Amino acid sequence: MFLTPGSLPFEKLWDMFFRGNEGRFSVYIHASKEKPVHVTWGAFSMVDAERRLLAYALKDPDNQHFVLLSDSCIPLHNFDYVYNYLMHANMSFIDCFVDPGPHGNGRYSTRMLPEVEEKDFRKGAQWFTMRRQHALLVMADSLYYSRFRDYCRPFADGKNCIADEHYLPTFFNLVDPGGIANWSVTRVDWSERKWHPKSYRAQDVTEIVFSLNLWNGHMKLEVIFNGNFGQYSFSC
Repeated sequence: MFLTPGSLPFEKLWDMFFRGNEGRFSVYIHASKEKPVHVTWGAFSMVDAERRLLAYALKDPDNQHFVLLSDSCIPLHNFDYVYNYLMHANMSFIDCFVDPGPHGNGRYSTRMLPEVEEKDFRKGAQWFTMRRQHALLVMADSLYYSRFRDYCRPFADGKNCIADEHYLPTFFNLVDPGGIANWSVTRVDWSERKWHPKSYRAQDVTEIVFSLNLWNGHMKLEVIFNGNFGQYSFSC
């Protein structure tokens, strides 16, 4: 499911990715500058666009796993690898973590009470992969949807709440926290808050070591990059 402002700049690359696998995938495109819905970055219309894509994709009963992509996304593995990874997963890959800072819980509004308490408020990257059962839950939701529609908007109550970073993580934290992975299988370059692919050269990477530890729903990621050690902890 592509959420894009217009045409797909990597269309030829995606064509190569899908080629020869007809019958095992469907493609849906929401071009936000076209009718019927115009989508503005940061506005709640982003959530509505995601739901529109899910609604159309759910019409086909053969669709069992739903992947949200942007026009800047590119595949890093071949089709069989991605297909088998997702179809054999027993969870949805939805980013979900606690962010106590101003761009996380600082966006929470008490107007969401009593349905959404601050302790349940979560953040995550917009891009997800979702099992059919979870897609149906999203489309059936009106309670939490209305809370975020009304009170998680740019500059609402003096806060710059970005709904597409909070609605799904919070929703699944409340309705099925054990059914999501708490991370996304897509990688986004967060440097300088740019959402386009980042180019790397050989000299940029000398050594990368990942150590992943999971316990009681808490994840610790240890990274050694160019000799520098970093540790990141997430919980949901």
